Amino acid sequence: MIVSDKPPDDVQFRSVPVDPNKRGIKQKLSMVQSFAVALASRNFGNKKINTPIKQLRVLSCFGNQDQGGILPPCEHLIDSDVGEGKNYCGACGCGDKKTTWLVQEADEYSKLDYPKLACPLQMPGFTNYVVSTPDEAEEPVTRKYYIENVDYKEIRKVPVKIGEQPAPPPKEEIKTNS
Repeated sequence: MIVSDKPPDDVQFRSVPVDPNKRGIKQKLSMVQSFAVALASRNFGNKKINTPIKQLRVLSCFGNQDQGGILPPCEHLIDSDVGEGKNYCGACGCGDKKTTWLVQEADEYSKLDYPKLACPLQMPGFTNYVVSTPDEAEEPVTRKYYIENVDYKEIRKVPVKIGEQPAPPPKEEIKTNS
């Protein structure tokens, strides 16, 4: 499949369900481990992922239809009931909380900002990414296969903001009279 600049009107993508074997106690432990790894990757300075990787993650989750492309948002993307205009992943099981919203304001830390972050579908841009299998190239193609074949110029068009957390103010030294 060749990905061109002019999208055809009738492109369809194959649905990819979350593996039903990844539920229950084992999945809950895996979620805790995954969260611990993501949290540790922030370090003490609230380190964030770089722009190209965040662009891939945003493309994997939100698609590119809002920029005139043909890739729809992930079928597991859910609108938040708590935060207006915010979204979270319905496949990972984290729920609808400020800490699980995929994209925040640039100066806040969002889920897609973590240097190490797993995706239940193992999509491009995530730490646990696995290359698509040959059958994913058969029509209708999967979203993963499509993203793997998008021209890098298209990925660079995905708008993302990576703000820096403000540094904490310096502590005032306590002056003693000696």
